[in-house]
Amino acid sequence: MAFDTAISGIRAATADLGVIGNNIANSSTTGFKTSRAEFADIYATSLLGAGGNAIGKGVSVAGITQEFTQGNISFTNNALDLALSGNGFFKLSDNGAAVYTRAGSFQVDREGYIVTNEGHRLQSYQADSIGNITGQVGDLQLDTSLIDPNPTGVVDLTTNLDSREAPPAAAFGGPFDAFATPPTAPDPESYNATTSTTVYDGLGNAHVMTAYFVKTAAANEWEVHTTVDGVTTSGPDTLTFQSNGKFDPNTLPVAVSITGWNPLNEAGLPTGAEPQDLTIGLSDATQFGAAFAVSAIRQDGYTTGQLRGLDIDDSGVAFARYTNGQTRALGQVAVAGFANPNGLQPLGDTGWAETFSSGAATVGTPGTSGLGLIQSGALEDSNVEITEQLVNMIVAQRNFQANAQVIQTEDAVTQTVINLR
Repeated sequence: MAFDTAISGIRAATADLGVIGNNIANSSTTGFKTSRAEFADIYATSLLGAGGNAIGKGVSVAGITQEFTQGNISFTNNALDLALSGNGFFKLSDNGAAVYTRAGSFQVDREGYIVTNEGHRLQSYQADSIGNITGQVGDLQLDTSLIDPNPTGVVDLTTNLDSREAPPAAAFGGPFDAFATPPTAPDPESYNATTSTTVYDGLGNAHVMTAYFVKTAAANEWEVHTTVDGVTTSGPDTLTFQSNGKFDPNTLPVAVSITGWNPLNEAGLPTGAEPQDLTIGLSDATQFGAAFAVSAIRQDGYTTGQLRGLDIDDSGVAFARYTNGQTRALGQVAVAGFANPNGLQPLGDTGWAETFSSGAATVGTPGTSGLGLIQSGALEDSNVEITEQLVNMIVAQRNFQANAQVIQTEDAVTQTVINLR
């Protein structure tokens, strides 16, 4: 009888409406992927198969398939909001169990881990203590402790000494000591030019290193005197230029060495930091007929710093920014790809689990092996197209009504048979 066939059609239309309703309900869910119901006809068969004139027995739901097409990317003001542009899934850890998602709404928990709203931890390739990315995958965690200071070892100075200068009228003198009683300091009439920069001791304390340049009576020759915090540390060191205003290439590198500098505090007492050696690189200095100028000062030290912010680039590398101006890589976001994403098992909360049908996850870095890139400060919208879903809903409604009409017609036929005399 046609009752069973029509009932299967009603069930199929109901399932279709359920899928459409779920799509519409999640049209604003970050990272949601639209689904569609797929149907198959039913035939009554025997061991030898169905006959050539077999009448179908209705319809069944063959499967619910998700469409993993790219959703629109909407930008936010949160650096921890991540969107995947292209294939792949963020890999998460739910107490050790792997979970995969396209929803990149992340935050920091009280232990510094990058987590979802459900507490699942974002997985990344780990970084070592100096920021080098390793091949080990684990939880991405922000280190909120102070980073160690780095004592200055090298100062590179790029400057031009004015070849038109005459030797100073007064002798430079020294040594000088700003903590002596009374304090002593170079006479401004005893040098031609000076420049200063900040250097750091092993405890991260800042000190002012000053270089004084003195033109000598010899052609193309200068002397360099250095002080740190007003205390003479080296000099005189002689700089000899060629007639073209540059150093003889055979004499490079040119540097001033400060050996065993003992850092002092504002009272002139040792800071407690270990004595250290400093090298002032002057290989890029010139002596041209132009005013004294310093074009660059670079030094490799820094004080201690505290975490100030986090930046994630399109390759997934998470950089921590510190108050001392330093940056350090904390890890690189891991992205997982699957041979058959439709085989993933939905877990709810916009998460999926690996299954035999999906194939094993292939974990890599963003932008490699066909995996998408990461956009920080953005979220991937649901890929549900509302207009399409509304049209599908009308079709499903018509299917439901038509199958209900079949039942009504079959009932009328049956009633006619019953009324036969």
